[in-house]
Amino acid sequence: QVQLVESGGGLVQAGGSLRLSCVASGSSFSINAIGWYRQAPGKQRERVARITNGGTTNYAYSVKGRFTISRDNAKNTVYLQMNSLKPEDTAVYYCNADVYYGGIPNNYWGQGTQVTVSS
Repeated sequence: QVQLVESGGGLVQAGGSLRLSCVASGSSFSINAIGWYRQAPGKQRERVARITNGGTTNYAYSVKGRFTISRDNAKNTVYLQMNSLKPEDTAVYYCNADVYYGGIPNNYWGQGTQVTVSS
């Protein structure tokens, strides 16, 4: 079993910054791609950013130039640096990982962390 635990959410004013972290824990696993999704009230969950184990990144158009995803493979941790936040960035942010667990590919979700941007 692999667990993903997010942290770093909170309340921030528009134009501010937050840094989210997601730590993966468990045994006998390796992370392939890992990333962040978000879900605002009444909306579908959408992918925000993703990074492969080779370091290739991709971003949703709405966050390009403002958000940066990075990962520390030694710590099994992925980060999302969010700058120039806007009220429309308000959502629950979820960590998601493609993981090889016991040699079998699986996909895991974290519990989510709330990000609220006030205008």
